[in-house]
Amino acid sequence: MLIEELTWRGMYHDAMPGTAEHLASAAPVSGYIGFDPTAASLHIGNLATIMLLVHLQRAGHRPVALVGGATGMIGDPSGKSAERNFLDENALRVNQAGIRAQLEKFLDFNDSPTGAVLVNNYDWFKEFGYLQFLREVGKHLTVNYMMAKDSVKRRINPAEGDTADGLSYTEFSYQLLQGYDFVHLYKTLGCTLQMGASDQWGNITTGTELLRRITDGEGKAYALTGKLITKADGTKYGKSETGTVWLDPNLTSPYQFYQFFLRSEDVDAPRLIRVFTLLNQEEIEAIEAEHAQNPGLKTLQKALAKDVTIRVHSQAAYEAAVAASEVLFGKGDLGALDEATLLDVFAGVPHLRVPRTDVADLNVAVLLSETTDQQILPSRGEVRKLVKANGLSVNGNKLTSPEAPVTELPLLHDKYLVVKKGKKDYYLVELT
Repeated sequence: MLIEELTWRGMYHDAMPGTAEHLASAAPVSGYIGFDPTAASLHIGNLATIMLLVHLQRAGHRPVALVGGATGMIGDPSGKSAERNFLDENALRVNQAGIRAQLEKFLDFNDSPTGAVLVNNYDWFKEFGYLQFLREVGKHLTVNYMMAKDSVKRRINPAEGDTADGLSYTEFSYQLLQGYDFVHLYKTLGCTLQMGASDQWGNITTGTELLRRITDGEGKAYALTGKLITKADGTKYGKSETGTVWLDPNLTSPYQFYQFFLRSEDVDAPRLIRVFTLLNQEEIEAIEAEHAQNPGLKTLQKALAKDVTIRVHSQAAYEAAVAASEVLFGKGDLGALDEATLLDVFAGVPHLRVPRTDVADLNVAVLLSETTDQQILPSRGEVRKLVKANGLSVNGNKLTSPEAPVTELPLLHDKYLVVKKGKKDYYLVELT
């Protein structure tokens, strides 16, 4: 059931032989995915991996989320060309708390056989001595085996044009540490499945092999990977023009988050709605059919953005994001936007700052044509002409007189004027 669900959604990449049979014959199977706690929030790329655990739980199995408090101190070399900066234990603990709060929005943590479990590998590594680790774990895998992993080979023998700067022994040890996670979870939680993105295949199979060797072949371990989420052009999905799209509203606002999905290209949206939502196949195909009738309405993107925004943030956050989006089409109430959202909405428009003392005796025509270096209109005459043509508005209200004193204009949050010129050109004037 799990593999079939992941397959039609386009999420399934590969699995070890016997994995499908194991999932069908053993219920519930405990399967885990590791999350790197090097940031206080997960991001869109992590969300695709979280959805693997969501579908595991929906298929009647037990998801285990492993926060890598120990491995996070080292950094996974997979997909990296340079060693990461180390974080101290306190910073990692703060990050782990943030990650747990986000995972609780997707997984049902309870004491039932299918209830999700959160673990931290620092808890079993913190008392594990170096010599003890070498004797009990390190002896089971050869250097030849570890060197054969693609993530290691690429760093030691970079391809032409690759900027990889070698591999430290610390990073080289990462796969051994991650492999032992599987052994520990097998012994303590009966965990028999590890999942992750396809670029984690090398680390995951190290875990299955280490378990097999430590248990003299008695331990049965399986692996399943999901496809990496990329755009149609092959580039990595999960970054906007301003950088990583985070799940934390303090790092990526709900408005920015909603807009990120709303701006998805038509060629990408069908896959994204299958990966990031829980809509079933019939519902998705109906949305796609409606979208095809009039792609300009962005029916598919709106359904995608709505579902994900509600589940990551809330219904209220989604409604606020939609209301903010409508502002640019002249349908929303500017006064209803909080300051942070107002700045989000107009982040891409010219932002003009004018000292309050400079506008005390000015009218609108002077403000818009002479006050700042980046003038909105070239002259007072152009201001008067546009006002007469009903083509200039401030804070959503049409200007009726170019002679109106600036001090009589209602300000947003006591300092902002949103100026709209014509149908599409916006300017944000801030009185400082």
